[in-house]
Amino acid sequence: MMDIRIAGFARGLRFMGAGGLAVALSACSMNMFGGGPDSPSLTNASASPAQIAAGQASAMPALATSCPPIKIMPGADALFFYGNGKAGDPESLHYQVGFEKQTRNCVVSNGLITVKMGVVGRVLLGPAGKETSVKVPLRFSVDRDGSTIFSDKYTIPVEITPPAQSADFVKVVDNVAIPYIGGEDITIWVGFDDGKTPSRRTRQANSAG
Repeated sequence: MMDIRIAGFARGLRFMGAGGLAVALSACSMNMFGGGPDSPSLTNASASPAQIAAGQASAMPALATSCPPIKIMPGADALFFYGNGKAGDPESLHYQVGFEKQTRNCVVSNGLITVKMGVVGRVLLGPAGKETSVKVPLRFSVDRDGSTIFSDKYTIPVEITPPAQSADFVKVVDNVAIPYIGGEDITIWVGFDDGKTPSRRTRQANSAG
């Protein structure tokens, strides 16, 4: 029964929010991707052979040629709140939260990758849900060669105006600077963090053991 509810939620994210999410994502994209002439997109950055040779000769950091991927933390892709009801009981579900879109934009300068990262998500009331305001716990982090070099948690207030049963939210984090020498394995992560779900690193350690 729970699988059916979760599947329904996924369909709801895809179809119920098509109009609102398109508008929200459009606004998010304009902020994230509207780089000016002094802020070239990292995905379009390139260097001529002469520039590469000059950089090597002066021992300058290598030029990054692509933006690090952004991924959803395993096990942190959805959030279910049951209040004082029975966890896992669909009829006791107050609300559930999921991601609709995650994206990032990068620029490079002086050995730094500067990242702007963002998500669009949706809060959907369940059978027991009467909330008009929900606080969504969200965490962004960046790993470089297996070590976390940035991690921060954000609380996103989401208003649900009756008779609506759902509401969208957008969160953008700007100016995260990542030192870059060349060849590093860099990943941007985002996920829900309610303090109850083990962190991604803890899950990796447990699976390795």
